[in-house]
Amino acid sequence: MALDIHATPSRVPARLDARSVPKRIALVTLATDHTSERDFARICDPDRIGVYVNRIAFENPTTKETLLKTGPRLSEAAAQILPGEEVDVVAYGCTAASIVLGNDAVTRHLNAAKPDTPCVTPSSAAFAAFAALGAKRVSLLTPYSAEVTEEMAQYFAAHGPEVVNATCFGLTDDREMARISEDSIIEAAIAACSGQADALFLSCTALRAATCVQQIEDRLGKPVVTSNQAMAWHCQRLAGITDPVQGYGRLFEL
Repeated sequence: MALDIHATPSRVPARLDARSVPKRIALVTLATDHTSERDFARICDPDRIGVYVNRIAFENPTTKETLLKTGPRLSEAAAQILPGEEVDVVAYGCTAASIVLGNDAVTRHLNAAKPDTPCVTPSSAAFAAFAALGAKRVSLLTPYSAEVTEEMAQYFAAHGPEVVNATCFGLTDDREMARISEDSIIEAAIAACSGQADALFLSCTALRAATCVQQIEDRLGKPVVTSNQAMAWHCQRLAGITDPVQGYGRLFEL
């Protein structure tokens, strides 16, 4: 039996805040990504930072050719995140693609959708992290093939710190990269870090490395930077959030 109920206007007007959450991060990830959103959720305070995510198509294996295809997909994906609204930072969560495309090209694609907005990639965030940590010589550990890893080492050498050595797991499917065990990551990281390096970089947003940072730093006695950890850190700093976050290494203690 239908009830004869009529809605009446509230006597208390709806007072609108400027935003539902103070800071906004727009994050574009690969369709195959298992890890980036979880790491951002761990690191970013949801009461202060909204992380809004969209995904783009990606076809494994991870090669220069498949990574290059992601560039033209970035603008539309970023535009679909809070359409017509401003965000504090826009980020693309693929380290290898940022290397192959180049950070300047990624910025152009993202700013086509979100004009005048700071842009972050894992590699640009890593460079900012190394500078903040005073690290001029780094060791690299990646899950990629030797070919993609060598291209990354060359890009780092040209745009960032000196690369002392580079080590890779030799995988070509980013879904498998996301399944590398944390024990494997920790052991490989310790083995990969040269005594001549000021810091260690663990590449790939698929790699479950952010949660391993503290353990690796404790054993190495050196700063450790990972793709998602650095990206979350740099996005927060650009958004004006400077609070320390426990458990994610020296970078968040600066």
